[in-house]
Amino acid sequence: MKKIVTIQDISCFGKCSLTAALPIISAMGIETAVIPTAVLSTHTGGFTGYTFRDLTGDIDAIASHWEKLGLRFNAIYTGYLGSKEQIGIVLDFFEKFRTDDNIIVVDPAMGDSGRLYAGFTEDFVEEMKKLCARADYIIPNITEASMMLGMPYSDIYSEDDIKDILRRLCAIGCEMPVLTGVRLDSCTQGAAAYDSEKDEFIFAFSENIDRTVHGTGDIFASVFTGAVTLGKSLRQALEISVSFTFDCIRETLPFMDEMWYGTCFEPCLGKLIEYVNADK
Repeated sequence: MKKIVTIQDISCFGKCSLTAALPIISAMGIETAVIPTAVLSTHTGGFTGYTFRDLTGDIDAIASHWEKLGLRFNAIYTGYLGSKEQIGIVLDFFEKFRTDDNIIVVDPAMGDSGRLYAGFTEDFVEEMKKLCARADYIIPNITEASMMLGMPYSDIYSEDDIKDILRRLCAIGCEMPVLTGVRLDSCTQGAAAYDSEKDEFIFAFSENIDRTVHGTGDIFASVFTGAVTLGKSLRQALEISVSFTFDCIRETLPFMDEMWYGTCFEPCLGKLIEYVNADK
């Protein structure tokens, strides 16, 4: 049975980070181990008065125990990390649990719509680049890619622009970068990837739904990580991730008023299983 360890925060209520990654990856038939970097009563997207407990001091102890147990994972997947210190600890985790046979996936969650998330600085971006350099796959959005590359953010770009961004992301050290939130016209939205070994670009699109739905990046990254862990090709993983994310957004639209805090991914998990099995 395949095993993934995912390292990111968990919100007791809300649909992001571990709250989404754990059920989604498990539904794909993969055993999912977790290292929570922080525990929040709710996520921070629209809630106020939430509680926050930093678990930075626990990560090394968990890793040391696992090392003594001889645990091994087919994939290591990181999401939102709250500080430069956590990035350094995760780099050490990579050293301990990296093998010749497993993969590392980094979602450099730190910004959107041209802005860094609250509490992050340019120093954090530089540290995140070090983490991305150790990954087999990275999954930034346009904002995060622009910040890591030191280029101005723009929401207007061409296919050639996307290819250039992907090539430049490879220069950070990752062989297969994936770029999310790609829109080449007003009708479609999806993702693009670059296989630097084959010098091949891959695009996958679905219908563009012009609504902001919380947690879609975490859904995409979790499905993608599960798919490549199961041995799917880069093209298959991209297409499954785009299709499932679109399904979740569409499922959420009738409930936007009551589901403003997250995406209705749960009713779509059966379809995710179908996508995974269809390519067997």
